[in-house]
Amino acid sequence: AGRGAPCDGLGSVVGLSQPWRFVRVRSAERREAVKRNVERCNAEALAGYSGDKAKLYAELKLEGLSEAPEHLAVFCDHATGQGAGLGRQTMPEMLDYSVVTAVHTLWLAARSHGVGVGWISIIDPQAVCADLDVPAAWKLIAYLCVGRPMEEGAEPELQKLGWETRASGAPLVLER
Repeated sequence: AGRGAPCDGLGSVVGLSQPWRFVRVRSAERREAVKRNVERCNAEALAGYSGDKAKLYAELKLEGLSEAPEHLAVFCDHATGQGAGLGRQTMPEMLDYSVVTAVHTLWLAARSHGVGVGWISIIDPQAVCADLDVPAAWKLIAYLCVGRPMEEGAEPELQKLGWETRASGAPLVLER
């Protein structure tokens, strides 16, 4: 029998690099700085819409910074020596992808325990790095709000509110 795919756990495929760095943001001052960052970026994003789309955008609940008991900033340490560069010569972005996989794993584990996770993407990553005073080699991958969901539902909130609908599987999967 063959050995199978070289993928025995999180991080193994990318040289066991483990580049993720989780920062638990507990300081009220730092949380407030992140909240101001999001508010500024949200206002800039709103300015890019007009008409009904702008009205709908203004009504969307796009973050839970005030409600979430836990804030996690998740970074990729691009200066990590862990893994000795294995798998990064041809695809250096694999470090970032490893961090995304760690976030996804955290998300699945949280949901299995009834905990919600919200990923804030309307944010200035460089400002977050400065506000949290992290090393220069760290790149923000995700800013997460973690806590008990206000409500449970199978339908995505953005679909329920009319922002977008799920794409069907047909255009997303190709066969060759």
